[in-house]
Amino acid sequence: MAYSGKYTVKNKNKYMGDPSQVVYRSLWEKHAFKWCDSNPKVQRWGSEEVVIPYLYEVDKKYHRYFMDLVIEYTNGQTLLVEIKPDKETRPPTGARRTKRFINEAMTFVKNQNKWEAASEYAADRGWHFQIWTEKELTKKGILPKAIKPLKPYSRKKK
Repeated sequence: MAYSGKYTVKNKNKYMGDPSQVVYRSLWEKHAFKWCDSNPKVQRWGSEEVVIPYLYEVDKKYHRYFMDLVIEYTNGQTLLVEIKPDKETRPPTGARRTKRFINEAMTFVKNQNKWEAASEYAADRGWHFQIWTEKELTKKGILPKAIKPLKPYSRKKK
């Protein structure tokens, strides 16, 4: 998911903030932006327009959390959205005391701290907070369904 680039907003009147400065940091975000931009049930939306302070338990310092999406629906509901791979929503598994495990554990703690702050921030305003993984993005029709892999080629014997 190392794809990033500038997103061209089609419906500039729907975008909160400067529509010429919208950056996606993954293809999943790009698809979500396109969905928000074209969805008639989305009145307004923004990317990284909401910044939430959170306390990171590891270094005991406050940091800033830039929300992937803020969506205002035509029904009046406002939603804060974080787009993450499903594997990053669960505690790490595997051999402990490896560099990989430690990095994944620290990322998991940081995400938990961010999501707790985002949930409280949203609740204080009467909004909702959700994490959209590849599973939710596919269910919502935001991501294209995976293409069935081709069967391996096998040569017929004569």
